[in-house]
Amino acid sequence: MALYTRVSTEDQAKEGFSLKAQAQRLRDYVRAHEWEVAAEYVDDGHSGRSAKRPAYQRMMAERERWDRILVNKMDRIHRNSKNFLQMMEDLNRWGKRFTSMQEAFDTGTAMGRFVMDIIQRIAQLESEQIGERVYMGMSQKAKEGRGLLGFRAPYGYRFRDHALEIVPEEAKVVRKIFDRYLAAATTQKIADELDGAGVRTRQGARWTRKAIAYLLKNPAYAGLLGWDRGQDLKVYADPHPSVVTLEEFNRAQLQLQRRQPNPEFRKEVARLETKAGEVVALVRPQEASA
Repeated sequence: MALYTRVSTEDQAKEGFSLKAQAQRLRDYVRAHEWEVAAEYVDDGHSGRSAKRPAYQRMMAERERWDRILVNKMDRIHRNSKNFLQMMEDLNRWGKRFTSMQEAFDTGTAMGRFVMDIIQRIAQLESEQIGERVYMGMSQKAKEGRGLLGFRAPYGYRFRDHALEIVPEEAKVVRKIFDRYLAAATTQKIADELDGAGVRTRQGARWTRKAIAYLLKNPAYAGLLGWDRGQDLKVYADPHPSVVTLEEFNRAQLQLQRRQPNPEFRKEVARLETKAGEVVALVRPQEASA
């Protein structure tokens, strides 16, 4: 049994959350249940909104010493629902239990496990609803051509004033990659050629066949914005300058699909129509080959 106590401010102590009071209540509870204390962990002056507390971290690292964590209240161990759920997942994976005196929450009982399951389902629902709202916002943003859908501009572009702008030297490399691939060079051959010429990625790394294939599948180079969300592919025309034509981009996608060595994975290339009425061919990363 691990006893955990925490206090963050003097005000909490004045309201009856003092470390001494917490520890005494826990010891009385343990004595009443005839349990055995393996260790006590105390975080003095640390917020429950963060899991980066010295005693808490030490307790989790020393999990072989105890089989259960006991606290006075659930907010003594976490005030952040995400951190609490992560802790519960860890405890379940390790075969450990958790008990909160005041809430009568004990994962060692059928009711405790049921409540924990409900809490996890609510958290999952909240996460999925947030994802749906973000996706709807991204979809509308793409339709209106209002900026890049992603965390950074792809190689060959920079993001300026909410729009993609050509980086000349990088765009020349992108143009060369498409030209060489459409001329029947493999992605490995292209990577070797760039390496031999001393050309590096934006991060200063050497080009790989995987990086070349990933670049060839990016519709941004054909003047489009898009993203792949599972089976729901979305591509929209965008006013940013293109590096290759739509026809060249489509030829590259078809070539990627045909070069897939395993016939079982040669799925039909997705053909999508943009808002401008243009037909776009896309190959998902797991379907493409060199």
